[in-house]
Amino acid sequence: MATLTSKVTESITLDSGTMDSSHTRSITSISEVTKRIFTITTAESTIATFSSAVASAGHYIAADVRYIRFTNLDGTNFITLTFRNQDNDEVAIKLDAGQSFILNGDNANGMSAIFNATQDADAASSTNFGSLTNIQADADTGSCNLEVIIASV
Repeated sequence: MATLTSKVTESITLDSGTMDSSHTRSITSISEVTKRIFTITTAESTIATFSSAVASAGHYIAADVRYIRFTNLDGTNFITLTFRNQDNDEVAIKLDAGQSFILNGDNANGMSAIFNATQDADAASSTNFGSLTNIQADADTGSCNLEVIIASV
């Protein structure tokens, strides 16, 4: 078992004033880390699936995953990441060229019961969180490389 340390740092100087910020998060008991670089095309494809048992390569136990980082390695095009839960709720995130996105799992339950999405703003609530079932990706106008790191306990 190991400890994963993630550090986010911002640094900016405006009008001779510096406003730096840094946050470090340590996740203990990590027993598995997967690092892959995918070639993402303009056709949406599944890059990871999640459930209560590992079924095949690229499949993870939702309750065990604590950390996922996505980095678009392309210099021009964006990638759309679509997250789906067991209720078929979807959230799509635009990951522009050179950007990273971190999805943290629940501290105790990983990717189980982490999001709810709806078109009706009054219907979304924290009592209806769904478990992540898959992540899909597609590129804007040309193929892009996407680095993905997934850490599990």
